[in-house]
Amino acid sequence: MRVFRHTNDLPAEVRGAVVALGNFDGVHLGHRHVIATAQGIARDLGAPAGALTFEPHPRSVFRPADAPFRLTPFRIKTRQFEALGLDLAVVLHFDESFLQRSAESFVEEDLVRGLGVRHVVCGYDFLFGHGRRGNAELLKALGARHGFGVTEVGPARDEAGGVYSSTRVREALIAGDPREARRLLGRPWEIESRVEHGDKRGRTIGFPTANLELHDYLRPAFGVYAVRAGLDQGTGTVWHGGVANIGNRPTVGGTVARLEAHLFDFDGDLYHQHLRVQLLDFIRPERKFASFDELKEQIARDAGAARAALAG
Repeated sequence: MRVFRHTNDLPAEVRGAVVALGNFDGVHLGHRHVIATAQGIARDLGAPAGALTFEPHPRSVFRPADAPFRLTPFRIKTRQFEALGLDLAVVLHFDESFLQRSAESFVEEDLVRGLGVRHVVCGYDFLFGHGRRGNAELLKALGARHGFGVTEVGPARDEAGGVYSSTRVREALIAGDPREARRLLGRPWEIESRVEHGDKRGRTIGFPTANLELHDYLRPAFGVYAVRAGLDQGTGTVWHGGVANIGNRPTVGGTVARLEAHLFDFDGDLYHQHLRVQLLDFIRPERKFASFDELKEQIARDAGAARAALAG
C-alpha cells in the first residue's frame, strides 16, 4: 500500500481510484464496512481502492482541551488500512487552515483535481468542510457536477442492533472491558510506542518491563492487563505473551500515566524499539500498596493470572 500526505502531483496509477472517506479512528467493524464497499466498487470498475483520512484527528483541532482520545494514531491506522488490502491511503494534514476550507474546496481541489476520483464512499455520518457543512447529500450533488459517483453507507450493526462506533470502543476501554472493545474492532485494541528507559525497579524483582508513553492514546481503565506484545521483524511481527500495568504507579509515587509491559520468557534489549501491546483481558484495577514488597508479591500473582488468561 502506498501512503500519500497530500493530493498534489499524484502518480497516474493512483488517480481515478475509488476512495473511502472518513476519520476512521479505530478502523472498527463499521469502518471496515465502508472500506469493503469501496473495495467492491473498485473491483467492478477495475480501479485502485483507497482511503482518505485526516491527521491529526479533527477533534483535536476543534476541541484541543479534550483529554487524549485516540484509538488508532497514524502509524496503526495505516497499518490497518494495509491489512485490509487497500492500494493507497491519502492522509491529509488537518489544522486551522484546513478547518477554514469550504466543502466545495475540499471536493474540487483534493478529490477532483488531486485524486481524480471515479467514485467515493462515505458513512452516513461523514461531515466535512468549514462549519461541517458538507455531508453525503452535498457530496452526491458535487459528484454529479464533477463526474464521480458517490455511495453513502448506512450504519453497520452488531447482532444486538447496536451501531459499531468509535465512541462505543472508547466506552468499553474506559470501563476496563478490552474483550468488548475487541468485539467492536474485530481485533484486539493495541498501543504502539517506542520503548523508553524507566526507573528499572522491575528488573530488581525479576519482572523487567518495557516502558511506553501513552502520548495521544485514549487512557483505558488504569490497572493490570493480560497482553500480547509484538516486535516487528522483517515483514512479520513476533508476538510474546505478557502482563502490563497502565496507570500512574501510585506505590512508587508516579504521576504520569504510562504502560509498563513485562514479556514472558523474553530475554532481549527492547530499548528504542517500537513495541505493539494488545490488551486482551483486564485482571484488576490499579491501586496503591503499603510497601514495595507487597507490590512485588502482587505482581507475581498478576503474572500468574495473565498466563492463565492467555492460556484460555
